[in-house]
Amino acid sequence: MFEMKTIGLFVLTAIAEIVGCYLPYLWLRQAGSVWLLIPAALSLVLFVWLLSLHPEAAGRVYAAYGGAYVAVALAWLWVVDGIKPTNWDFVGVAVTLAGMGIILFAPRA
Repeated sequence: MFEMKTIGLFVLTAIAEIVGCYLPYLWLRQAGSVWLLIPAALSLVLFVWLLSLHPEAAGRVYAAYGGAYVAVALAWLWVVDGIKPTNWDFVGVAVTLAGMGIILFAPRA
């Protein structure tokens, strides 16, 4: 159960970070409204708060979070941007998630 909660928290954290970065992108590159910056800032605040909820040491959390971020970013690419990831993208996600699992769930003394 701990593992599922941790992974779920990482996914929520990644979504908050991606939304917080995607909205300014829409403003800067897609002629979006400047008002997009308000929910972007709130999303980044949520991102930082979610990262603080992890019980592990901060460095380990940040390292493992990278794997979840890569997976969620490619899902975003597919769902939001409408670009299907390549087979190499899927292989890369599998490798990163394996690394994330090793970092997070390895036995500790």
